[in-house]
Amino acid sequence: MEISRSPALLAWIAAAILLLAAPARCFYLPGVAPADFQQKDPLPVKVNKLSSIKTQLPYSYYSLPYCRPDTVVESAENLGEVLRGDRIENSPYVFEMREPKMCQIVCKITPGEKEAKDFKEKIEDEYRINMILDNLPLVVPIKRLDQDSAVVYQHGFHVGVKGQYSGSKDEKYFIHNHLSFLVKYHKDTNMDSARIVGFEVKPFSVKHEFEGQWNGNKTRLSTCDPHSKRSVVNSDSPQEVEVNKDIIFTYDIDFQESDVKWASRWDTYLLMNDDQIHWFSIVNSLMIVLFLSGMVAMIMLRTLYRDISKYNQLETQEEAQEETGWKLVHGDVFRPRLTLTYSAYMLALVSNSSVCSLSL
Repeated sequence: MEISRSPALLAWIAAAILLLAAPARCFYLPGVAPADFQQKDPLPVKVNKLSSIKTQLPYSYYSLPYCRPDTVVESAENLGEVLRGDRIENSPYVFEMREPKMCQIVCKITPGEKEAKDFKEKIEDEYRINMILDNLPLVVPIKRLDQDSAVVYQHGFHVGVKGQYSGSKDEKYFIHNHLSFLVKYHKDTNMDSARIVGFEVKPFSVKHEFEGQWNGNKTRLSTCDPHSKRSVVNSDSPQEVEVNKDIIFTYDIDFQESDVKWASRWDTYLLMNDDQIHWFSIVNSLMIVLFLSGMVAMIMLRTLYRDISKYNQLETQEEAQEETGWKLVHGDVFRPRLTLTYSAYMLALVSNSSVCSLSL
């Protein structure tokens, strides 16, 4: 028995050796494989669709006259992003791993009448801007007033806010043109690389000012200046959306080491409260259900009506036919005047026969 099993055993061993010796290839799903970044490595920041809790109608980020890169490239990475209707594109924001920056100028725009109207409409409908860094969505930390240390997170930041100047009752539209980013990373103790575990932002509305002529990204602003370590910390002097009024977009970037590991970086996003009530989706689903129910009910009613009409036509045809011959029997059997029993019938026969005999 042992001798007969040895060729099969040798064959299995040879197959295992061949499998181990063969080159193995594997792949990761997008967003599943961890990405390690060294210091000063570029971090691609992407922009996503504009979303709102009021209208539920998404818009592309560049549907508004925001600052654009030299070439806009769409970069949908997986099927889930496509099914959610995401419009992921590159952005003009330039990040480098663990390299803080202060008051970086993105661009300056001068909105016309149409552009200003678009900004005001999106602010009125409370649209939010969504961004992505290393497959992590951008969130805004909000400190709760009812608790001391509780912080909740909001998906994306608003395009702007509506407000009033002190002493005025007229509502104005203010745009968020300064973004203070915070990138949290978890550093490997054995290597110099790090992994991104958080992406936060604090938006501000600031009316930037500068002296002299505009020199692009090299213009020195008086409202925030990296040389004098002057940063934006509030929106005391907000930027109003007006026709033919310049709007300067700037941003800060800071990095913070975190104890959260890469495998647990989604815990904060999964536990956050979502204040978006998808009224449009709910109404859309109800309308579809009612429409399909109406169609099914209509089909059933038409089918029943056709069947009933067919049965009524058959009865009419049967009644129209003339009943002759043996078909008349079924009407005579149950007539009430036919009450003679068998004995009475025999008695009648006997009496008839006796009468006939007497006459003879």
